[in-house]
Amino acid sequence: MRAPDSDLPLMFVDARIVAGDVTILDRITLTIAAGSPTILIGPNGSGKTTLLRAAMGLVPLSSGRITWGGREAGAPTKSAITFQRPTMLRRTAAANIRYALAAAHVPRAKRQERTTELLTLVGLDELGDRPARRLSGGEQQRLALARALARDPTALFLDEPTASLDPYATKAIEDLVRVVSARGVKVVMSTHDIGQAKRLAGDVFLLHRGRLIESAPAKEFFATPRTEEARKFIAGELLV
Repeated sequence: MRAPDSDLPLMFVDARIVAGDVTILDRITLTIAAGSPTILIGPNGSGKTTLLRAAMGLVPLSSGRITWGGREAGAPTKSAITFQRPTMLRRTAAANIRYALAAAHVPRAKRQERTTELLTLVGLDELGDRPARRLSGGEQQRLALARALARDPTALFLDEPTASLDPYATKAIEDLVRVVSARGVKVVMSTHDIGQAKRLAGDVFLLHRGRLIESAPAKEFFATPRTEEARKFIAGELLV
């Protein structure tokens, strides 16, 4: 699960996304390098989800550019994303993973072994035969992570994966983020939970109204925020 260095850094250069009269991303310039998780924070509607989707090539830029490892092209085939509300296929948990492995062109002879490995990694090894849609919300999110990891990704984008989950399920996801990151996969995760950002982040990007307000290593960001918006957000005040 080691990510190839050639696909990183991921860079947004003056990236802008406009839909009608609404600017969703406003001239974003940032660099996401290999290493510890990068956490995107900001209130709802700040542009976090759109930035992740743009990185994956799911939303086109109106202007600017995105590069991977210095190459201006679409997202690498070995990148993956999970969403706040993952869609489960009408089949078992194990079959959901086998489908993802087939889509990633993993040889058929290796799929069963890899399916077992991924189920074990996400703590669902005893639930492989259960219909995916009958799993709990936290279990479905872990299964979504397993499907994403079937691509052996360079970068794994997680869009608020613990929203609406209870503390136990949230901890299970956070533990997985640490394991995956330790194995060399670059995790880029959005959250509005300051505590979660403090627990997981290597570096932090604060977005508001489609703009990048502040970015810094996590310890620096939380100890000495440079902008008024960052100070307010860390203090739990509303950004309007």
